Amino acid sequence: MTQTDPHQEQPECLYLELSSQNEQPSVPLHTSISLFLLSYCECTSFKVFLVSAKPDTQSSQSWKSQVPTSLAVSMVHVKDLPVLVRGCRLPAVLDETGRYCRAGLAVVLRHIIDRTCEADPRRKDAASLLGFKKTCLKACAEVSQWTRLCELSIPSAVEAHLRQPTNPSLHLPSALLNLEKTLGEPVKVHNDDKIRRQKLKQQQKNHQKKISQDLQEDQGTDVTQPQDSQSANGLELQAALAKLYVDSGAVLSTTIRESSDIRKVKTTELPQLEHVFAEGLYFTLTDVVLLPCIHQYLSSLQSHNASALSQLPLLLRWYLQVQEVPGVPRAAQACGMPLSTRKSFTTGPPTIAETQQSSQANQESLEMTMKEVHFVGGPRPTMTKLKESGIEAVFSPHPCPSWTLPWDSLPEAVNPTEGKMSDVRAARKRQQLNNLVAMVTELARPGDTVVDFCSGGGHVGIVLAHTLPDCQVALHACGVATDMVVEQCIQAGATFVVSPCCYGFVQNTLKFTFPRSKRFLETLSYKEHMILCRFADQTAVQLPSERRLIGKQCMGLVDLDRSWAAETHGYSVRVMTMEPDSCSPKNNMLVGVAGGGAGGDNYATQ
Repeated sequence: MTQTDPHQEQPECLYLELSSQNEQPSVPLHTSISLFLLSYCECTSFKVFLVSAKPDTQSSQSWKSQVPTSLAVSMVHVKDLPVLVRGCRLPAVLDETGRYCRAGLAVVLRHIIDRTCEADPRRKDAASLLGFKKTCLKACAEVSQWTRLCELSIPSAVEAHLRQPTNPSLHLPSALLNLEKTLGEPVKVHNDDKIRRQKLKQQQKNHQKKISQDLQEDQGTDVTQPQDSQSANGLELQAALAKLYVDSGAVLSTTIRESSDIRKVKTTELPQLEHVFAEGLYFTLTDVVLLPCIHQYLSSLQSHNASALSQLPLLLRWYLQVQEVPGVPRAAQACGMPLSTRKSFTTGPPTIAETQQSSQANQESLEMTMKEVHFVGGPRPTMTKLKESGIEAVFSPHPCPSWTLPWDSLPEAVNPTEGKMSDVRAARKRQQLNNLVAMVTELARPGDTVVDFCSGGGHVGIVLAHTLPDCQVALHACGVATDMVVEQCIQAGATFVVSPCCYGFVQNTLKFTFPRSKRFLETLSYKEHMILCRFADQTAVQLPSERRLIGKQCMGLVDLDRSWAAETHGYSVRVMTMEPDSCSPKNNMLVGVAGGGAGGDNYATQ
């Protein structure tokens, strides 16, 4: 009998959901997407568990064809999940210690890519899935409309369609129309000037060839010639695929010096690049998320409503182009996804004219279901409207403006100057921490629980853990994250100390609508509130002082709306400015106490 070394590192555990349909276990789209990425990356860094609420799932065979045979998969009943995982929405990853859990589709997928690259640094194709700045699907769905579309809206719309594929009253889902619209928009990618100049060169070449052919036809000459491969496939597709092939012979050259007439063309006059993949020119994690969804949707349309395919020509073109990415057909086959080829679609590949015509038609349909906010002018009309209703930004005085932590006597690990940030930024970080810690230490009592939301590098939590050893333990939460934290604190009856950030990211979400308070709702429209949020972000030090002052007032109004909303739940809320106010362009601080008291059993810092 062999004994396991207790010091040997255990693999991380990945938990994926099995749902039930018609009393039979089935693989939901979030699980299909996770399995597809694992197969595409050939990642074996995880111990994979399929989670089911049914006790006899193991005996069923219906789901097994969708699980790659290369993965060692175990079954687990939902009641047997670790406590941390049980409280999360699947998919979820539990680390080797069993004390840290990552949950949510985008978070888990990005983690799979990170682990793939750590195991094999040569996997540049996997690393490129995260995009140019490694930010693909990084923003949460509550903040990013794009993440919400890919992670929630499209999978939900497809699964709703699959439940009633033959319902004649169902229209094309707005989420799919939104994606179709996006695929028709011009593409802007990093350093695309050279590619756009090559496209211009190719267009000129095709134009000259067309003139030559017309001339020959006029002379009665047979002009049947093989079509140029670059013209047939599109320069964008070749450039996109060139990045994925290791073979240097397949790489599209962008180093050849163009002719003088091409070089002299202004950038604004160059032809726009067309979408090859969902986010533009290159294959990313977004395409990985969308492929299982779109595959199932298009397959269903082929079987039940083939005529609807003509309304989604760009989506169909995207689906066919994704199949040309190295590794995609192999991964799809391993996951039981028989990809439909170009010949399988009776409508045939769409022409440019067809895609433009369909795009215009879908735009009209999309505008019926999607309301977009357009900003015109500055914030003064909105601020004046509020003032006429008796609403102005009010900042409470700071209770301890000169208070500071004894930084010189604190352990090195507690001081942000010991990190990798610059001296100037570290100094500002200490000033910000002084404000948050001052308020929490004023309110906290021994035995209280302190929760550090949006902890980032952990500076706030580390300092609080050292300063308040009798309590059991964020600065700058972007956009709606502030409202999420306040909402969680209200539900728990907890005191909160919040420093908001990125007001320009505030927007209506699945859980929150703006304005938040009754009085603001009676005065401002959503569009007017968004104008306040947009200009609340204009407080950077390089801006003129008058604009920064307006930005500060807008910040105060947005946070006043938040404070009034919290006060309807019995909270006493103060909006104040951190000291010194130069510690951060986003220097507001909201302090809310449940019942108006001096403390409570729980605290949240942000």
